[in-house]
Amino acid sequence: MPLRPQPRNPTPDVILRQVVVEEHEISPDGRFAVVVRRFVAANDYRSHLWYVPLVPGAGRLRQLTTGAVRDTRPRVSPDGTRLAFRRRRRDRGDDTHGQRLLVLDIASTGREAQAIGTTGPKAAVGDLAWSPAGDRIAYTDEAGPPRFIVGTRGGDGAGIRRAVKATAASAGDTPTARRMTRIDWRWDEIGHMDRWEQLFVVAARKGARPLQLTGGDHGVTGGNAWLPDGLEIAFVADRGPEPDLHPRTSIWAVPAAPASAAAGPGAPRPPGAPRPPGDEPCTEPREVLALSGSATAPAWSPDGRWIAASGQADPEPLDDISPGLFVGPADCSSLPVALAPELDRPVGPWQDTDLNGWMTNSRGGPAWADDRSLIALVTDRGQSVPWRFPIEPATGRPAGPPERLVTAGSACWTLGVARATADRPATISVVGTLEGRAMELMTVVGSGDTACYRTHTTLGSAWQAAFTQPVMRRLAAPGPGGPIDVWLASPPGAGEAALPTVVDIHGGPLGAWSPAPAIEVALLTAHGYRVILPNIRGSASYGGAWIRPQLGDWGGVDAADVHAAIDHVVALGLTDPARLGAIGLSYGGFIVNWLVGTSDRFAAAISENGVTNQINDWANSDSGPEYSRAALLGDPLTEDGVLKLWRQSPLRHVTSVRTPLLMFQAEADLRCPAADNEQFFIALRTLRREVEYVLYPEEYHTYAVTGRPDRRVDRMTRMVDWFDRHLGPREV
Repeated sequence: MPLRPQPRNPTPDVILRQVVVEEHEISPDGRFAVVVRRFVAANDYRSHLWYVPLVPGAGRLRQLTTGAVRDTRPRVSPDGTRLAFRRRRRDRGDDTHGQRLLVLDIASTGREAQAIGTTGPKAAVGDLAWSPAGDRIAYTDEAGPPRFIVGTRGGDGAGIRRAVKATAASAGDTPTARRMTRIDWRWDEIGHMDRWEQLFVVAARKGARPLQLTGGDHGVTGGNAWLPDGLEIAFVADRGPEPDLHPRTSIWAVPAAPASAAAGPGAPRPPGAPRPPGDEPCTEPREVLALSGSATAPAWSPDGRWIAASGQADPEPLDDISPGLFVGPADCSSLPVALAPELDRPVGPWQDTDLNGWMTNSRGGPAWADDRSLIALVTDRGQSVPWRFPIEPATGRPAGPPERLVTAGSACWTLGVARATADRPATISVVGTLEGRAMELMTVVGSGDTACYRTHTTLGSAWQAAFTQPVMRRLAAPGPGGPIDVWLASPPGAGEAALPTVVDIHGGPLGAWSPAPAIEVALLTAHGYRVILPNIRGSASYGGAWIRPQLGDWGGVDAADVHAAIDHVVALGLTDPARLGAIGLSYGGFIVNWLVGTSDRFAAAISENGVTNQINDWANSDSGPEYSRAALLGDPLTEDGVLKLWRQSPLRHVTSVRTPLLMFQAEADLRCPAADNEQFFIALRTLRREVEYVLYPEEYHTYAVTGRPDRRVDRMTRMVDWFDRHLGPREV
């Protein structure tokens, strides 16, 4: 028998080998699941759907789709025979041909999936949901006249009229201008938000024409959920008077098939087609669950009496208010009730690792296991696992405290629940990491102290076996505000030697490191570095008391905690204090920029898509005003507000920077725009300090994990070279 090759140290082109099982859907009977397997091909991302049996007799693991495509959002029909999903073709080198809605027969082999509806070549299909009878599909798609577009290419008066009447400024057209009266015209990874997404319903058969159910100057942000009787569809939207200035989503419901749909106003039309003046949806949606703050992720109870959602009950929530679970009556006869008001942990995944891919929205619940319990992912101390929330079916109130179902160190990304029946219990499935392993499909088996995960796939982690992986160790570093949870990543076989060390600060600041190390961490440990991953004050999943001191004090308690974590590892004799580096993205980039301006302890640093001037970022970021409000950063509307923003700006300390600094920036980043970081770079260059600025064209904020593969490889290569140049690699 041939010997298995020994794992080798990863190099930056490991990006081209990475595979991600990034989302899944469990069948209603719990017999199988469908997963999305994403991989790199031809310097692009592709993904196929795979059938995964979960019980004996459910068949074999098999691939359902093939080709140069990006297949995502799988949804299994109620009878388990068909699969709806969305597809973007990847064989033309661009995205102008849109994202279509397709349906395939799960049992057939080699049969082409059928395109559903009349979506055109520029379709932008979003969230999907089958009707309870399996005869229709609800989905979101861009629709309506352009919100801000004035004219099209050519600039004539007829072009202006066409922009009002038709679908002007689609891909390939150049508008004369964009006239804005609201501040929500842009969003990172989208660019200009020229059209809202609206809700549609279509018969699940080829050639059926979709019916548009919502309209107006309000977008639908997903969460489609059918009432069990199939008469209404719930969705998430912000229909407030000033959603751009005071964003607060709530849960709405609209009839699935208005009586007047056959003709006249509200008649079926293709998504993206213009709505004639005065032609509004047949029925106005009704609000079915609203909180003082935002609500999202609606889920009807099996009998349709209750609707659950995640959200916040504070009218002006700050970053220290974690989203929780709420249940309210479907007829709105009473206010929603919080299921676990004392939990003080966020519902949903709130951890940082590029092993989850970052290219799909997480589905963290809630989902009904039966009429007495809800299941949702909850993140606690950097680890997200399924929890059960018991409910009294007669009152919709909590029937006891929530229960964590698994104690294993996982970072789950998507949740699936096959509801319990009279002859079988509920099946709970997740896609997530387990300790340091990349994401795979798992189910929860057992209960109580013996509960654990059963892993059903190796599709997403097999590539890891070819490469050495970091040794992860959890530390409690003494800090000025209490013990700091720290993950320490070390090269295999490093022992207790004092090594050159890089501290890596997560984003957010409401992110949190988990046991699953990022690929950049594996690369650094392969080059002989230890990596300190601290969950400093401001990190989510440790309770509001851990976040609160950092509000309005960026560069204060958080920077103190970074130093405390480093001091602890130095005191343990594991780090060479003369060879320290720092790296961070987004908020982590802010902290790096701050640290090098307020300390000389680092031999080199890398800041990425960070913040340097909070005054600039308040207006130039796609979410600046609301983000700054929730973080208590300040605003430029008063002198005191300007001073507060400036006090938390690394640019204020730029003259003190002596640390060699490499700056990465995504050119199309709308969250932390390039102009902000260019101020820091230009100032440092003017001061003749050692600084490099690397700009990646066309890329958005999280390009380090979602960007074009060759750009990610380039970024990783420059990262390792920079630290090797200034810290010096050490063989282990």
